[in-house]
Amino acid sequence: MKTYLRESTLACLLLGLIATGCDMGTKKAAENDIRFDSITVEKIYHLLDNPDNPNCDLEIKFVYPQAYADEAILEKLRKQFVVSYFGEDYEDLSPEEATRRYTDDYLSAYKDLEEDYKDDLANADKRPVGAWYSYYEMSSNTIAFNQADIISYTVSFENYTGGAHGAHAYNNHALNLRTGRPITEEEIFVEDYQDSLARILVDRIARQNNLTDIKELEDIGFFSVDEIYPNGNFLVDEEGITYSFNEYEIAAYVVGVTNVRLPYQDIRHLLKDESPIAHLIDK
Repeated sequence: MKTYLRESTLACLLLGLIATGCDMGTKKAAENDIRFDSITVEKIYHLLDNPDNPNCDLEIKFVYPQAYADEAILEKLRKQFVVSYFGEDYEDLSPEEATRRYTDDYLSAYKDLEEDYKDDLANADKRPVGAWYSYYEMSSNTIAFNQADIISYTVSFENYTGGAHGAHAYNNHALNLRTGRPITEEEIFVEDYQDSLARILVDRIARQNNLTDIKELEDIGFFSVDEIYPNGNFLVDEEGITYSFNEYEIAAYVVGVTNVRLPYQDIRHLLKDESPIAHLIDK
């Protein structure tokens, strides 16, 4: 059996992007005085503890807040990072314990396949043993913006649990360092923003695909353009807001993830004057 668990602590992981402050509609921001640590897990387990059998491969690269002057805010941030990475079942655990527990749960779930696998082996002369027994899961999170009391980051996830292909997801998060809580669309945008923002998103997706008619998106794998709406899966930084639409959300699997960058100057009329990101935007 080939298994190993490696944890590494980085005393000061500087993953924030440095703002230049020279773009129209933005202000120069200061780096947040917060430090990050990371935990890395690489774990392989073969069914029935036999290296000749199919295996699962788990890789975790988890970055989380380690130190901040306000301990109460730090605790809220850690909980947000844990929940966004591992799920609500782990929200009351420390980053270290959540990682261990998630690893144990993943391996336990994989081992539940062993009885089916033994049955398939016993009947191998009647039916082939499926290659789908080889599972994998890879995840990581990356800090995209760490300035002006805002932290934006992305949790990337890829796995395979049988079927025609694996799954990929990119889940974005923006946190208010003053409160330790997520920044929501309702805090950023004016009332009844959804229809107007949807039209901007669809138009930009069409332009990204070199199309002049938005309905042509439906010819290249997108679903109904009338059903593309802001989904809360966004990052914020000193230049604008970036939305991500994952596989099957607005388009077929072959299209992949669709990222849409919206500079502040293009959506200024939809932004509240008072919001958690207002200090990033020139009036």
